[in-house]
Amino acid sequence: MVGRDDELGRLLTLLDDAEVGRSVAALVSGDAGVGKSRLVREVSRLATGRGFTVLSGQCAELGDSVPYLPLADALRGTAESTGVRDALSSRPALNRLLPEGGEVGTANEDRSGLARQQMFGAVLGLLTELSAAAPVLLVLEDLHWADASTRDLVTFLSRMLHRERVALIGTYRTDDLHRRHPLRPVVAELQRLPGVISVDLAPLDPSALAEHLTAAAPGRIDATELNDIVARAEGNAYYAEELLAASIGGDPAERHALPAGLADLLLNRVEQLSDASQRVLRAAAVAGRRADDELVQAASGLQAAEYEDAVREAVTHRLLVPDGTEGYVFRHALLREAVYADLLPGERTRLHGTMSSLLSDEHRLAVPGTAAELAQHSLASHDIPAAFAASVRAGEEAERLGAPAEAHRHFDQALALWERVTEPEKTAGMARGKLGLLSATSAADSGDYERAVHLLRRLRQAFAAAAERGDTVPDVLLASRIGERLASYLMLMDDRKSIDEAIEVARTTVEAIPAEPPTWQHARAIATYANTLLSEDDFTLAREQAERGLAAARAANAPWVQADALVTLGYISNREGRNDEAIKLLTQAHRQAREAEVLGVELRATYHLAVAHLELGDLTIGAAVAHEGTKRANQTGLNMAPFGLDVQHLHFQCHFADGKWDHAQEIADGFPVRVTNVPEAYLSSMALFIDVARDNPAAAERLEWIEPFWSAPGFDEFIARGLIAEHALWQGDSEQALAEAQAAIGLVHLPPWGYNPSVIRPATVALGARADRTVKARAVGDEETVSAELAAAGELLRIAREGAAFARRPKFILGPEGRGWLARAQAEYRRASGDNDPQAWQTVLDEFGPAYVYETARTRWRLAEALAEAGRRDEAADQWRQAQQTADKLKARPLRAALDDLARRARIGTPEQHGDGAVLAALTSREREVLRLIAAGRSNREIASVLFIAPKTASVHVSNILGKLGAASRTEAAAIAHREGLISQPSPR
Repeated sequence: MVGRDDELGRLLTLLDDAEVGRSVAALVSGDAGVGKSRLVREVSRLATGRGFTVLSGQCAELGDSVPYLPLADALRGTAESTGVRDALSSRPALNRLLPEGGEVGTANEDRSGLARQQMFGAVLGLLTELSAAAPVLLVLEDLHWADASTRDLVTFLSRMLHRERVALIGTYRTDDLHRRHPLRPVVAELQRLPGVISVDLAPLDPSALAEHLTAAAPGRIDATELNDIVARAEGNAYYAEELLAASIGGDPAERHALPAGLADLLLNRVEQLSDASQRVLRAAAVAGRRADDELVQAASGLQAAEYEDAVREAVTHRLLVPDGTEGYVFRHALLREAVYADLLPGERTRLHGTMSSLLSDEHRLAVPGTAAELAQHSLASHDIPAAFAASVRAGEEAERLGAPAEAHRHFDQALALWERVTEPEKTAGMARGKLGLLSATSAADSGDYERAVHLLRRLRQAFAAAAERGDTVPDVLLASRIGERLASYLMLMDDRKSIDEAIEVARTTVEAIPAEPPTWQHARAIATYANTLLSEDDFTLAREQAERGLAAARAANAPWVQADALVTLGYISNREGRNDEAIKLLTQAHRQAREAEVLGVELRATYHLAVAHLELGDLTIGAAVAHEGTKRANQTGLNMAPFGLDVQHLHFQCHFADGKWDHAQEIADGFPVRVTNVPEAYLSSMALFIDVARDNPAAAERLEWIEPFWSAPGFDEFIARGLIAEHALWQGDSEQALAEAQAAIGLVHLPPWGYNPSVIRPATVALGARADRTVKARAVGDEETVSAELAAAGELLRIAREGAAFARRPKFILGPEGRGWLARAQAEYRRASGDNDPQAWQTVLDEFGPAYVYETARTRWRLAEALAEAGRRDEAADQWRQAQQTADKLKARPLRAALDDLARRARIGTPEQHGDGAVLAALTSREREVLRLIAAGRSNREIASVLFIAPKTASVHVSNILGKLGAASRTEAAAIAHREGLISQPSPR
């Protein structure tokens, strides 16, 4: 079961009541395909395991032609049971519902035994007799198709059952329950009874549906395809399964089409309506998911009175739903897809044309979103000029509203139509190059840098070709903007070839534009050139160009360009260790960019200002700056744009560092898991910091989705591999830790300069693994392994020191976090050498300082170990307690497990950690049962089955046990159970 823990828990509580003699009933409702039958099957399975007699029957779409059909179905399914067969033999009225029922009774028997009173009495008697031997679960599915007698029987049983050990569950479809449906008054009456509960199955949330599809798919599903299915299915598991099946194999061009079987199912409900109502639905389907009432009436061609009746019929049958304004929405998006796909080609074109005519009114076009609708309808009705004009207008509107992805799509569509329009420049109100530039910048602002670079390269080539031919007078300022943006986006591609191209494009752009008269475009080109030069080893030329760009911006009265140049100068000051100067420059740049309302420059200034504070150890100020930048990026739709992405992860990093982990977890939970592009993969990789440190299950799912993007240039693979290495080290898997750390190290080696400071962390993680192996080898006298491991550890220390020196940037100053990790590398090397000096770990503690809460706690763990080895037990215990308090506050389970292990080995810490059996005292009796099953290797679902509890309840028990035991994993908890002798007791059966 996925995503139904609460509903399953409520129904299992129903079984608890029935077991103790409280008769209860539940009405399980939901749309077709939402998972009612799956839920009820799970309840039936668990009930069978608890010793219930389960009777389960289904109604069929036969109307009132077969009375008591679900009851007959239930009895046939259990007639082979001795208890049920004996109970039936004394009740001829019920026995006749079975296939061989005609042979029961005497020849002269009064056939009025099928009268309602006798039938109801027979059912009540049967349930009473069966429940005396064992509790009974009676399931009647699809009551929306039930005959009148069955509906009355359900009402009768719900009223008459009181102290019998009987639970009744009925299911029905809410989407079939129109206002005049005969089950509606029955449901209303039953819901007033005290022993009846309602369980409404809402659509599955996107994460649960994605989990279900991932498990159901025969192989890996592409993230984009999965997200598309989840969006189209809108939480309906059956619809999602059908869409998934259609997407596997077959013609790729047809994978997005609605599967025939699903379309037939949806259209079957439409075909039950009157012709007028079907006309309304067809017009509404063309209008879109949300249908404006006035537009639909005009497109349907119906008179007002006839239209009102037709709409009311569609609403009554729950196909359309009023949206609270002047319109309607389809109850499900796939219903709209099915109706739309069923339209005849000419009918579809005419309806789109009608919609285009209606939407062209200027009053309507003033409403946001109308231009986008008009573009769609015009294109579908083959009115290319109208589609072109509307696409340009829709793109400009989306840009103003902070929706860059949508703006790019509209501008791109206009570009595709350019050649098919007479006088396109006049219609668009701009040149083709300007339209292309808008499309490219919108693509970049949405995070699609590759698309932006592709568009700008083509535009630049077109400008160059036109200049060679002498076709037109070149627009120098527009050409400079194209070159400047291309250089800027190439820098974001994060590979040497792109960076070299960026420098060359920026340089030639500056050379091609005249300095007089002063223009902001010339100043911006120089500022961007300075920015590209930051990738070089020597900042001298970058500073020179930034100062030149600053002067040009002042001459052109362009404060936002001044801000951009100031950011570059601030960055250089920061990299050269003049942090006070850097913060002053960056603060000025941020203020000017904010006042000028140039968001791209503002976000760049925000990011570098937050970094400058972070590198000084001012986490509180850094977090505040990054948080403000994150809000600005989200408000303006630039959360995936350059630096909009960066301020988000920096905001998270600040709170991960300062110990506000619950807030950091909230931020990380907002980073996408089912990633579809490199920017999303980057954010998801950052979330691994806290997922690994807390041993969150989400880490495994994140890694599964991130890994396919590792072939693309980017920092996400480096981050992810380094954190996988840490996770493996916490689990005691030094082989994987070394493999992943070495892979991360290899990603940041840049010949001929060598390593940069980012290498220090993975090198230190690898050093920790080498030290662990060396300690174990030394303990058993394996000197050969000690020698080999120590040599490898020495090489890792060399790499860490080389990264800290940063030969490529001789004036670079390492910040407090970098210094802390470098000191840890040196302390780990001493531990590997057999000289686990407490002073080395004290140096690590001093370098990090109190601001880095988690790193301080990790360091205290190793310091406590070193102090214990040196015989300084009181000092060790003090460090241990401080680390333990922080680990508990942060919910850093792996660290807490390591501390508990140290407490047992060194005999320090609280008495509960000494392995004397008291550690289990905090567990309840049920938690002890669960722990025995954990030790036996049972999964949460198996534990739930054995103990007859909901899977969610089992999961909560497991989490509580891990927390109380300070165990980092189920394996650790099982080891504690073994050590404390708990598993010598028999496990529950």
